[in-house]
Amino acid sequence: MSLISISNQTIALAGIAQSVSLVRQLATTGNADQDAMAASIGSLLKIDSDSVADVYGGLAGIRHGLEQLDKQLTSRVVANPEQARYAAQLVHLQKQLSQNQDMLNKIRVGITRAQAQAEHFGALHENVLANLADIYHGTISTLQPRIMINGDPQYLGNQATVNKIRALLLAGIRASLLWRQCGGSRWHLLLSRKKLQAEARHLLSQL
Repeated sequence: MSLISISNQTIALAGIAQSVSLVRQLATTGNADQDAMAASIGSLLKIDSDSVADVYGGLAGIRHGLEQLDKQLTSRVVANPEQARYAAQLVHLQKQLSQNQDMLNKIRVGITRAQAQAEHFGALHENVLANLADIYHGTISTLQPRIMINGDPQYLGNQATVNKIRALLLAGIRASLLWRQCGGSRWHLLLSRKKLQAEARHLLSQL
């Protein structure tokens, strides 16, 4: 079954939008939407899925991302430059990662370990988040350019918050991979902006 469809591309883009929005929430307020975070972290632990929406536990899991995507695509000026920068960097880093087999293997091994932990503790348990954060820190964050997160030093100095941010950036890499698997590209985003927005609104109307 081909993954290439406007619907799947929209869901994957919403996955990126959701992860970067949650990163920004954590970096600036210390808190983030728990349901959206559970779905994004859950996407990392779901290797085999029946559909692209199923990666997020269904459309409801990606609601926040669809809302963020709609907002970004509506505005002629970038609605949130910080989030747009993080998203562009994630897509760029995922492309680099796809050419690094050793790093991909390292991530796969780490995620298998996190899956076993999550079955025991739950996806948002601090041990699982710390493990996912370590995977990101030991792999993606060694690629250039590193994603520099802006926010309140009070929250960015908190290890538990940093672990959540790194785990969500890893989820953003997963969504970027999905975007490419579904036929997404930079040109596609530029040329199909209206179609993607219409599909985001259509998917939101189903929730």
